[in-house]
Amino acid sequence: MSFTIYPAIDMRGGKCVRLLQGDYSKETVYGDSPFEMAKRFVDEGSEWIHMVDLDGAKEGSRVNDQFVLAVANDLGAKVQIGGGIRTEEDIEYYLNNGVQRVIIGSLAVSDTELVKSWLAKYGDRIAIGLDAKDGYVATHGWITTSEKKAVDLGVELANAGAETFIFTDIATDGMLSGPNVKAVVELAEATGKEVIASGGVSSMEDLRLLKESGVAGAIVGKAIYTGKFSVKEAVEEVSSC
Repeated sequence: MSFTIYPAIDMRGGKCVRLLQGDYSKETVYGDSPFEMAKRFVDEGSEWIHMVDLDGAKEGSRVNDQFVLAVANDLGAKVQIGGGIRTEEDIEYYLNNGVQRVIIGSLAVSDTELVKSWLAKYGDRIAIGLDAKDGYVATHGWITTSEKKAVDLGVELANAGAETFIFTDIATDGMLSGPNVKAVVELAEATGKEVIASGGVSSMEDLRLLKESGVAGAIVGKAIYTGKFSVKEAVEEVSSC
Protein backbone atom coordinates (compact mmCIF):
# COMPACT_ATOMS: atom_id res chain seq x y z
CA MET A 1 0.00 0.00 0.00
CA SER A 2 1.26 3.46 -0.85
CA PHE A 3 1.73 5.91 1.99
CA THR A 4 0.75 9.54 1.51
CA ILE A 5 2.05 12.63 3.30
CA TYR A 6 -0.64 15.24 3.92
CA PRO A 7 0.89 18.58 4.98
CA ALA A 8 -1.65 20.41 7.11
CA ILE A 9 -2.85 23.96 6.74
CA ASP A 10 -5.16 24.97 9.57
CA MET A 11 -6.83 28.30 8.90
CA ARG A 12 -8.11 30.84 11.36
CA GLY A 13 -8.80 34.44 10.46
CA GLY A 14 -7.24 33.85 7.04
CA LYS A 15 -3.90 32.86 8.55
CA CYS A 16 -2.03 29.55 8.89
CA VAL A 17 -2.12 28.52 12.54
CA ARG A 18 -1.64 25.54 14.80
CA LEU A 19 -3.65 24.88 17.93
CA LEU A 20 -2.27 22.92 20.86
CA GLN A 21 -4.54 19.89 21.38
CA GLY A 22 -7.34 21.71 19.59
CA ASP A 23 -7.43 24.54 22.14
CA TYR A 24 -8.43 27.79 20.42
CA SER A 25 -6.74 29.78 23.20
CA LYS A 26 -3.40 28.09 22.46
CA GLU A 27 -2.75 29.27 18.95
CA THR A 28 0.50 29.87 17.10
CA VAL A 29 0.49 31.73 13.77
CA TYR A 30 2.90 30.29 11.21
CA GLY A 31 1.98 32.25 8.10
CA ASP A 32 -0.25 34.98 6.71
CA SER A 33 -1.19 33.18 3.49
CA PRO A 34 -2.67 29.67 3.27
CA PHE A 35 -2.15 29.80 -0.50
CA GLU A 36 1.57 30.59 -0.28
CA MET A 37 2.04 27.89 2.34
CA ALA A 38 0.29 25.35 0.14
CA LYS A 39 2.40 26.43 -2.85
CA ARG A 40 5.54 25.79 -0.81
CA PHE A 41 4.33 22.31 0.08
CA VAL A 42 3.41 21.49 -3.52
CA ASP A 43 6.76 22.79 -4.74
CA GLU A 44 8.41 20.39 -2.28
CA GLY A 45 6.63 17.42 -3.80
CA SER A 46 3.34 17.03 -1.97
CA GLU A 47 0.45 15.70 -4.04
CA TRP A 48 -2.14 16.38 -1.34
CA ILE A 49 -2.89 19.32 0.96
CA HIS A 50 -4.93 18.80 4.13
CA MET A 51 -6.84 21.98 4.99
CA VAL A 52 -8.95 22.72 8.04
CA ASP A 53 -11.27 25.69 8.45
CA LEU A 54 -10.96 26.20 12.21
CA ASP A 55 -13.34 29.16 12.14
CA GLY A 56 -15.80 27.01 10.24
CA ALA A 57 -15.48 24.17 12.72
CA LYS A 58 -16.34 26.52 15.54
CA GLU A 59 -19.07 28.48 13.76
CA GLY A 60 -20.67 25.56 11.91
CA SER A 61 -20.42 27.19 8.49
CA ARG A 62 -17.82 27.83 5.79
CA VAL A 63 -15.54 30.75 6.64
CA ASN A 64 -12.13 30.31 4.96
CA ASP A 65 -13.40 28.56 1.86
CA GLN A 66 -11.92 31.08 -0.60
CA PHE A 67 -8.42 29.93 0.34
CA VAL A 68 -9.39 26.29 -0.11
CA LEU A 69 -10.72 26.84 -3.62
CA ALA A 70 -7.67 28.89 -4.59
CA VAL A 71 -5.36 26.05 -3.56
CA ALA A 72 -7.48 23.40 -5.28
CA ASN A 73 -7.81 25.26 -8.55
CA ASP A 74 -4.58 27.21 -8.95
CA LEU A 75 -1.92 24.80 -7.66
CA GLY A 76 -2.90 21.48 -9.19
CA ALA A 77 -2.87 19.81 -5.79
CA LYS A 78 -5.44 17.41 -4.43
CA VAL A 79 -7.16 19.03 -1.47
CA GLN A 80 -9.11 17.53 1.38
CA ILE A 81 -10.98 20.01 3.55
CA GLY A 82 -12.62 19.77 6.94
CA GLY A 83 -14.29 22.27 9.23
CA GLY A 84 -17.69 23.87 8.90
CA ILE A 85 -19.14 21.27 6.54
CA ARG A 86 -22.65 20.77 7.86
CA THR A 87 -24.94 20.43 4.83
CA GLU A 88 -25.10 18.69 1.48
CA GLU A 89 -24.83 22.15 -0.05
CA ASP A 90 -21.43 22.51 1.65
CA ILE A 91 -20.31 19.16 0.24
CA GLU A 92 -21.38 20.01 -3.31
CA TYR A 93 -19.90 23.50 -3.04
CA TYR A 94 -16.46 22.05 -2.45
CA LEU A 95 -16.66 18.97 -4.69
CA ASN A 96 -18.05 20.98 -7.61
CA ASN A 97 -15.31 23.59 -7.28
CA GLY A 98 -12.15 21.55 -7.53
CA VAL A 99 -11.80 20.00 -4.08
CA GLN A 100 -10.99 16.28 -4.17
CA ARG A 101 -12.38 15.21 -0.80
CA VAL A 102 -14.39 16.65 2.07
CA ILE A 103 -14.05 15.60 5.67
CA ILE A 104 -17.12 15.05 7.83
CA GLY A 105 -16.43 15.11 11.55
CA SER A 106 -18.97 16.20 14.16
CA LEU A 107 -21.99 15.26 12.07
CA ALA A 108 -20.83 11.66 11.90
CA VAL A 109 -21.70 11.52 15.59
CA SER A 110 -24.66 13.89 15.87
CA ASP A 111 -26.47 12.76 12.71
CA THR A 112 -24.99 9.42 11.70
CA GLU A 113 -27.89 8.47 9.45
CA LEU A 114 -27.55 11.66 7.41
CA VAL A 115 -23.85 11.01 6.93
CA LYS A 116 -24.63 7.45 5.81
CA SER A 117 -26.89 8.87 3.10
CA TRP A 118 -24.06 11.15 1.96
CA LEU A 119 -21.67 8.20 1.84
CA ALA A 120 -24.13 6.36 -0.38
CA LYS A 121 -24.21 9.33 -2.76
CA TYR A 122 -20.63 10.65 -2.75
CA GLY A 123 -18.65 7.53 -1.85
CA ASP A 124 -14.90 7.93 -1.49
CA ARG A 125 -15.06 11.70 -1.94
CA ILE A 126 -16.09 11.86 1.70
CA ALA A 127 -13.58 11.10 4.44
CA ILE A 128 -14.74 10.55 7.99
CA GLY A 129 -12.76 12.49 10.58
CA LEU A 130 -12.66 10.68 13.90
CA ASP A 131 -11.07 12.87 16.54
CA ALA A 132 -10.71 10.85 19.72
CA LYS A 133 -10.06 11.60 23.34
CA ASP A 134 -9.38 8.49 25.43
CA GLY A 135 -10.93 6.44 22.62
CA TYR A 136 -14.18 8.45 22.46
CA VAL A 137 -15.09 10.75 19.58
CA ALA A 138 -14.75 14.50 20.24
CA THR A 139 -16.88 16.94 18.25
CA HIS A 140 -17.41 20.62 17.43
CA GLY A 141 -13.77 21.66 17.20
CA TRP A 142 -12.88 19.20 20.00
CA ILE A 143 -14.93 21.20 22.48
CA THR A 144 -17.30 18.30 23.27
CA THR A 145 -16.57 14.61 23.90
CA SER A 146 -19.30 12.18 22.86
CA GLU A 147 -20.22 8.80 24.35
CA LYS A 148 -19.39 7.03 21.10
CA LYS A 149 -16.20 5.02 20.75
CA ALA A 150 -14.17 5.90 17.66
CA VAL A 151 -13.72 2.29 16.59
CA ASP A 152 -17.43 1.48 16.94
CA LEU A 153 -18.43 4.51 14.87
CA GLY A 154 -15.74 3.69 12.33
CA VAL A 155 -17.06 0.17 11.79
CA GLU A 156 -20.64 1.43 11.48
CA LEU A 157 -19.69 3.99 8.83
CA ALA A 158 -17.37 1.60 6.98
CA ASN A 159 -20.34 -0.73 6.64
CA ALA A 160 -22.27 2.22 5.18
CA GLY A 161 -19.65 2.93 2.51
CA ALA A 162 -16.89 5.01 4.10
CA GLU A 163 -13.55 4.25 2.44
CA THR A 164 -11.26 6.74 4.19
CA PHE A 165 -10.91 7.71 7.84
CA ILE A 166 -8.76 10.39 9.41
CA PHE A 167 -7.93 9.50 12.97
CA THR A 168 -6.70 12.16 15.37
CA ASP A 169 -5.67 11.44 18.92
CA ILE A 170 -6.30 14.78 20.61
CA ALA A 171 -3.84 13.97 23.38
CA THR A 172 -0.97 13.91 20.88
CA ASP A 173 -2.04 16.67 18.49
CA GLY A 174 0.46 19.51 18.37
CA MET A 175 2.56 17.91 21.09
CA LEU A 176 5.29 16.40 18.86
CA SER A 177 5.13 13.40 21.17
CA GLY A 178 4.72 10.70 18.54
CA PRO A 179 1.48 9.39 16.99
CA ASN A 180 -0.82 6.93 18.70
CA VAL A 181 0.10 4.12 16.31
CA LYS A 182 -1.80 1.50 18.29
CA ALA A 183 -5.10 3.38 18.04
CA VAL A 184 -4.64 4.11 14.33
CA VAL A 185 -3.90 0.47 13.55
CA GLU A 186 -6.84 -0.65 15.68
CA LEU A 187 -9.19 1.50 13.60
CA ALA A 188 -7.65 0.30 10.33
CA GLU A 189 -7.96 -3.36 11.32
CA ALA A 190 -11.51 -2.96 12.63
CA THR A 191 -12.82 -1.16 9.53
CA GLY A 192 -10.66 -2.74 6.84
CA LYS A 193 -10.44 0.72 5.23
CA GLU A 194 -7.78 3.34 4.61
CA VAL A 195 -6.87 5.25 7.76
CA ILE A 196 -4.81 8.44 7.76
CA ALA A 197 -3.04 9.19 11.03
CA SER A 198 -3.16 12.70 12.43
CA GLY A 199 -1.48 14.13 15.50
CA GLY A 200 1.89 13.79 17.16
CA VAL A 201 4.18 13.12 14.20
CA SER A 202 7.55 14.60 15.13
CA SER A 203 10.22 12.63 13.29
CA MET A 204 11.06 10.53 10.27
CA GLU A 205 10.96 7.52 12.58
CA ASP A 206 7.29 8.28 13.31
CA LEU A 207 6.59 8.25 9.57
CA ARG A 208 8.45 4.96 9.14
CA LEU A 209 6.51 3.37 11.99
CA LEU A 210 3.20 4.47 10.52
CA LYS A 211 4.08 3.27 7.04
CA GLU A 212 5.27 -0.08 8.38
CA SER A 213 2.03 -0.43 10.35
CA GLY A 214 0.10 -0.52 7.08
CA VAL A 215 -1.97 2.65 7.42
CA ALA A 216 -2.65 4.86 4.39
CA GLY A 217 -0.85 8.06 5.31
CA ALA A 218 -0.08 10.77 7.84
CA ILE A 219 -1.14 14.36 8.30
CA VAL A 220 1.85 16.41 9.36
CA GLY A 221 1.62 19.90 10.79
CA LYS A 222 3.71 21.23 13.63
CA ALA A 223 6.77 19.12 12.77
CA ILE A 224 6.96 20.88 9.41
CA TYR A 225 6.25 24.34 10.77
CA THR A 226 8.88 24.07 13.50
CA GLY A 227 11.54 22.70 11.16
CA LYS A 228 11.77 19.11 12.42
CA PHE A 229 11.78 18.10 8.76
CA SER A 230 10.53 19.46 5.45
CA VAL A 231 7.74 18.19 3.25
CA LYS A 232 10.38 17.26 0.67
CA GLU A 233 12.27 15.17 3.22
CA ALA A 234 9.06 13.48 4.41
CA VAL A 235 7.93 12.60 0.88
CA GLU A 236 11.36 11.22 0.02
CA GLU A 237 11.48 9.21 3.25
CA VAL A 238 8.20 7.38 2.73
CA SER A 239 8.99 6.81 -0.92
CA SER A 240 12.24 5.07 -0.08
CA CYS A 241 11.39 3.04 3.02
